Amino acid sequence: MSTILRTLRNLRQIGIKEYAHQMQYMGDTKAGTYIASDKYGNKYYENQDDELPLRTRWIDYAQSEYDPSQIEPGWHAWMSYMVDKPPTEDAVLKTGQRKWEIPEHRPNLTMTRAAFKTYSTTKPKTNAWAPVAKVRE
Repeated sequence: MSTILRTLRNLRQIGIKEYAHQMQYMGDTKAGTYIASDKYGNKYYENQDDELPLRTRWIDYAQSEYDPSQIEPGWHAWMSYMVDKPPTEDAVLKTGQRKWEIPEHRPNLTMTRAAFKTYSTTKPKTNAWAPVAKVRE
């Protein structure tokens, strides 16, 4: 949570509409420099001046039902402070340049209907009991 002065300063910088958007989705107000957007519509921001250490980079997700696995690996490295340059500037982090790469980033589908489920190819050693009712005489 931020102080009242910081919140008022951010409100003046970003405007009422963006202030309401950030309060609804992030629960805090931040003002900073727009870095870039990925192909999924997520917007990445940075503010080195007024933020606490390790809270200088943030994401404005394109979907309201967001999942952190929707971030591409290069952007994840930048968000986690593993690299200094964003993937738009760093040649190593750019995707689609190596022939062995997966062409499309796939988010983690655990706990969804599309999650991977294993199946057994061996016969079970026991059979389930099916009760049979006799006819009364």
